[in-house]
Amino acid sequence: MEKTLIVVQGPTGIGKSSLSIQLAKHFKTEIISADSRQIFRELSIGTAVPTPDELNQAPHHLIHSHSIHDDYNASRFESDALDLIASCFSKQDMLVMTGGSMLYVDAVCKGIDEQPDVDHEIREKLTRDFEEKGIEYLRMKLKQLDASYYQQVDLKNPKRLIRALEVCLMTGKPYSSFRKETIKERPFKILKIGLNMEREKLYNQINKRVDLMMEAGLEEEARSIYPFKHLNSLNTVGYKELFAYFDGETSLEKAVELIKRNSRRYARKQLTWLRKDPDIHWFEPHQQEEIICFIHETLKT
Repeated sequence: MEKTLIVVQGPTGIGKSSLSIQLAKHFKTEIISADSRQIFRELSIGTAVPTPDELNQAPHHLIHSHSIHDDYNASRFESDALDLIASCFSKQDMLVMTGGSMLYVDAVCKGIDEQPDVDHEIREKLTRDFEEKGIEYLRMKLKQLDASYYQQVDLKNPKRLIRALEVCLMTGKPYSSFRKETIKERPFKILKIGLNMEREKLYNQINKRVDLMMEAGLEEEARSIYPFKHLNSLNTVGYKELFAYFDGETSLEKAVELIKRNSRRYARKQLTWLRKDPDIHWFEPHQQEEIICFIHETLKT
C-alpha cells in the first residue's frame, strides 16, 4: 500500500481530535498534532489538549513537547513533523495528522519557503515599536519596504507584519522575494478530510466548550502563566482575554464572552481558509463510519 497521511481539518471545537482517535484506532496507527498551541506543555485547558484517556487510546506526537519559552514556528514544525512521519511510515502505511493551525498543516502538505532565521534584537525592537506606536506604524513601514507584500498581508495581524519587517530589515530585501510559494513534493500520499456543520450549531458548541474550560480551571491556568504574557506563544484566544481581566481592563464575565466571540471569529477564519483548498473532502462530525468507508474506497484507487 502507498504510504498515506490522513489529514483531519476543520474549525475549532468541531471534533477533530475525536475523529482522529477513531481513525488511528481503526487503522492501528498514530496521530501527529498540527496545533501551534497544544505543542506547549504549559497550556492544556485553553488549548483543548486531549484528555489523558484520549491520549491513551492512540499514540500522539507533538503535544506538550515544547515550552512557551521556546522559539517555535511553522518552519520548525515542518522539519519535526516530516521526521516523525518518516519514522512512523517505517513501521506502518497509514498515519493521521490533525490540528487547527492551518499554516502548520500547509507546512507539511505543501512546504514553506526557506526564510532567514529570526534576529531577536530586531524582533524585540519591532515589538516595542508596535506597543508604543501602534499597528499603523508597522503598516506604513512595510508599505515602504515591501509594497508587494503589503498588498497581500492581513494588515490586522501584527505578528505577520513584524515577521515581514524583520526579514526586510535583516536582509535588505523585500520579504516577498523569499516567498516563492512552490509546492514541495512529498514521498507519501495526502488525503484531506474536512469537518463542518451548520453554523449556529457550531457556535453553540464553541460557547459550551468555553464554559466547560472555565469550569475545568482555565482561569487558574491563565494565572499560572500570567507573568509571561508578553510571549508570542501566549498571544492566544482563551488566555489574552483573561490577561486583560487580570490587568483590570475588563470583568471576568466580559472576558469569558470575549473568549467565546473570538473563538467563533477564529472558526470563521479557519473555514474561509479551508474552503479555498479543493483537495479537502467534507463531512459532518457524526459521519465517522462514512469517513472510514470513504478512506478505504479512496485507497483502493
